[in-house]
Amino acid sequence: MNPPSLRRRLAERARAPGFGRDRARTLQQEVRQELLAKSPYVREPNFTELHADDLAILFDAYDRRFLGGLCRRAVAPARVSFRLSLKMTRAGGATTLYRPRRGMAQGNLEIAVSSFLLFDGFDPADPDTSVAGVRCADRLEALQRVFEHEMVHFVEYVSTGKSDCSAKPFQEIAKVLFGHRDFTHRLVTRRERAARQGVVVGAEVGFDFKGARLTGRVNRVTKRATVLVPDPKGAPYADGRRYAKYYVPLGALQLAESDGDGGSSDAPGRGDSGGEAAPDPNPSGLPDPQGDLFAR
Repeated sequence: MNPPSLRRRLAERARAPGFGRDRARTLQQEVRQELLAKSPYVREPNFTELHADDLAILFDAYDRRFLGGLCRRAVAPARVSFRLSLKMTRAGGATTLYRPRRGMAQGNLEIAVSSFLLFDGFDPADPDTSVAGVRCADRLEALQRVFEHEMVHFVEYVSTGKSDCSAKPFQEIAKVLFGHRDFTHRLVTRRERAARQGVVVGAEVGFDFKGARLTGRVNRVTKRATVLVPDPKGAPYADGRRYAKYYVPLGALQLAESDGDGGSSDAPGRGDSGGEAAPDPNPSGLPDPQGDLFAR
């Protein structure tokens, strides 16, 4: 069977899989058990390690059970690759269709998943995590819902060359195939967790740096907080004052008015344990008040 015929069959299978919601739930559980059985990294539902190879296991498991094994065949000889991203701090996943190489009808595809968001969630104090309108009790369920969302993007890219999760065709496939009730990834982020503690843009906070106690205002919250501390030797800002800019792990901040008694969580956020504040490594020139992310 030639690739255009396979692509048509893939689209038809996605729109009309031939099974109901109960069967789909059973298949999702089978995918879950297959990953737990095959992966040397994902050993429990709230796993602490994840590898790009695990995404390949998920892809093939979903392809066999939900899409008749058509996915890789429909894109051949193009390749499907998988990637984990620490830089994706808002979207749970992303699927990319690359331009075809000369002589190829189909471009390569890549499915990326935000390991940053997956590992940042599921703190005991977090509210319920919902992905695609489905409540997720553990990190593996969240990974599956994110990956299912990306599988729908994959099907649309392969069959039509474009994909839009805000459009009706995408939503109908996601609903029929996987039982999704919403079409976004809602995962608890460090920003949300920090906001519950009062650490938001504009908040006055204190932190320790090289044995000194510093106080400043939060200017940005991402993986760390950007804190502006008044400093006569610092860079000038639009308010006419000078500030030194520090990048501070969220777990190391306390609200200034609390004097450290209750302004911060007892347990630092994932990835923040043992972290220390760091000064702006490049303070020269007039800085952008929003600053740049300091990646570890």
